[in-house]
Amino acid sequence: MFESFSNSEILSGMITPAVLVSACASLIFSTANRLGRIFDRVNLLKSEVELLLEGKRSFHEQRMVYMRHQLSVQKKRAVLIQRSMAFLYLATSLFIISSLALAFTLAFAKNLNWIPTVVALSGGICLFFASALLLYESRYNLTFINRQIEFTEFLEREIQEKMK
Repeated sequence: MFESFSNSEILSGMITPAVLVSACASLIFSTANRLGRIFDRVNLLKSEVELLLEGKRSFHEQRMVYMRHQLSVQKKRAVLIQRSMAFLYLATSLFIISSLALAFTLAFAKNLNWIPTVVALSGGICLFFASALLLYESRYNLTFINRQIEFTEFLEREIQEKMK
């Protein structure tokens, strides 16, 4: 029953999911940072809206349109980030389960050795979906940045017009 423990099959089979768990952990860390940056940006936008409502900013109408758009983009980004985090956590869990399933099947149920493979493949699919969502989210970040640049250029033009 335990003759399979004498070869390197268990070790090599369990290392691959461990590497993938490490990759997921790196993505989870960077994705959590992205979510934190979204939170910071929303807080800044909220402060700007409050200043507008108090009448402390010029170009009230244009700024409100800009703020609504930017808040909408940040909301979409937060949803995408949350979904990608869910897929990353699920992938991590599946990789851990596949590693444990491999050890179990090699030790006790060689005829079920397909289970760890299916579980690991499922983890890989989740990792792919998370990466795709993060790619899609990065496009929204670019939209945010471009809109911010455009609005800054608008303000610059308006101020120069007033100074003439």
